[in-house]
Amino acid sequence: MRVRDVMTAHAEACSAQDSFQSAADKMSSLGVGALPVVQNGQVVGMVVRGLSHNEAAGTIQGVMSYHVVTVSPVASVEEAAALMSQNQGRRLPVVENGNLVGMLALGDLAVQQQSDQKAGAALSEISEKDHLH
Repeated sequence: MRVRDVMTAHAEACSAQDSFQSAADKMSSLGVGALPVVQNGQVVGMVVRGLSHNEAAGTIQGVMSYHVVTVSPVASVEEAAALMSQNQGRRLPVVENGNLVGMLALGDLAVQQQSDQKAGAALSEISEKDHLH
């Protein structure tokens, strides 16, 4: 399974010039805890919900994370999980040809893993019944 199969396509983003309040409002309305910061289609940072609520005015440029780990949409979900683990992150911007194409969250991987486990259990059950007949 590839990242593109489980990612959220057409991810929302913000710019470094957006206000704290604008970023906080966008995250709240989307129900997400982080937004990639994009300039000319390229991911240049990340802003997380807690930081954006701390200031009533100003831009997010001063508090955004500049070290952003990204993943390709053709990477395996195992590769993405390893990246999250190595970097202690819950979200990865999905980048193709230098442009943001989606977001992958830890929850996306958990849902996929749960689905794989259910499918495996169903297959095992089907196989067991076939052997009994």
